[in-house]
Amino acid sequence: MARVLVVDDEANIRKVLAALLRKEGHEALTAENGEEGLELALAEADDIDAIVTDLKMPKLDGLSLLREIQRKAREIPVIVITAHGTVDTAVDAMKAGAFDYLQKPFDQDDLRLVIDKAICSRALARDEISPADSPDGALGVLAASPSMAKIVQIIERVAATPSTVLITGESGTGKEVVASALHEQSDRREKPFIRINCAAIPRELMEAELFGHEKGAFTGAVASKPGRFELADGGTLFLDEIAEIPPEMQVKILRAIQESEFERVGGVKTLQVDVRLIAATNRDIEAEIAAGRFREDLYYRLNVVPLDLPPLRGRRDDIPFLVRSFVERFNERLGLEVSGVDDAAMDLLQRYPWPGNIRELENVMERTFLFLDGDTIGPADLPDSIRARAEGAPRDGQPDLEALRQVFDSGGSASMKDIVRAASQDLERDLIVSALEATGHNVTQAARRLKISRKSLQLKMKDLGLRDRDESTA
Repeated sequence: MARVLVVDDEANIRKVLAALLRKEGHEALTAENGEEGLELALAEADDIDAIVTDLKMPKLDGLSLLREIQRKAREIPVIVITAHGTVDTAVDAMKAGAFDYLQKPFDQDDLRLVIDKAICSRALARDEISPADSPDGALGVLAASPSMAKIVQIIERVAATPSTVLITGESGTGKEVVASALHEQSDRREKPFIRINCAAIPRELMEAELFGHEKGAFTGAVASKPGRFELADGGTLFLDEIAEIPPEMQVKILRAIQESEFERVGGVKTLQVDVRLIAATNRDIEAEIAAGRFREDLYYRLNVVPLDLPPLRGRRDDIPFLVRSFVERFNERLGLEVSGVDDAAMDLLQRYPWPGNIRELENVMERTFLFLDGDTIGPADLPDSIRARAEGAPRDGQPDLEALRQVFDSGGSASMKDIVRAASQDLERDLIVSALEATGHNVTQAARRLKISRKSLQLKMKDLGLRDRDESTA
């Protein structure tokens, strides 16, 4: 069940939409104007999965509401519905960040499909980092750790270029934040920044979503509609989870990138656009190519500027900055005056491996705020699972099997799975160190010796803290 906010000044439309949502098993919230909708959206931001809004409303119109949502809670997908103006008005809304649009009178099946896509997109977005304040304030990414400082340097160097960028990394490492930083630091910053989560789009609708469609192109295409490439003209198109795009669509994307042209579904006119493309994935693209699920030529076209974001466990120096950012955020949101995290609690936060990366850290901080009695967060205020696992890890981030066993034997929350994982990681580290020493620290030869790809070896070295000790890229 999802929670959907309906904003419309027509009572009948609100009733119809609310009834349709409830019929689908969702919870419907309603507001009769833009001001009321904005207040409700911001108050319930964490729990709202989508917003459906009219464009023409008193007090605050739908486009202004959309812009405020984009500024203060942009992770919430906004669907606009209008019976006024022209298609150009709806296109303006899409360029301002709307998830999709429909025209009145709308088809209930079309509306249901769009809402389902928005809800799916919101669910996928919850796995990603929400933008946080940073030490430099401008890029929106943290650069305290050496690995992230290198990422920032690359962003500053390539942001103003039209080159495509491929961002890789685990879920929650900040891929969308980096994409936003690339756009904001470019000369395209005043133009649209169009995001699309490829995993949220059904395969059969992928082409129409990316390239648009003409009226009558397929059942339900009651009007012509621009695609994301068209909407991003002059700006930046961010294709998140690009590995989810089916192979038959990848060749069309390759052509759009290379030739800067395409046709709408059902159309014969070739459209030309000027789009800077940024793609992201949490998958091993080389493995996807080997399995025949991703085109090698598209990979090379995307991978002009590769940005590999390290997991949070590989950039522990960033944790204090993130924590301070979250303290400020939750103080403001919850009306509290928490001074911060004491040294002992910060030590535990830095020793915990954070499998969910920054999103997990954000959730832990929010949960800690909700149950905090004092004005400073100490070790006892952290969740039991965080304390138990962090106490089983040594301060340098390397696995300590004996400590894990002690926690396990004492009845703590460290499970057999934790101990086995730590043992496996320890063995993996020993094998990699041995291979590097045997090959004179030549990464390519070490990868061959271990029978894994060079890229996989580099990722493992980062995860295990071996990259800083061996910067060889031979």
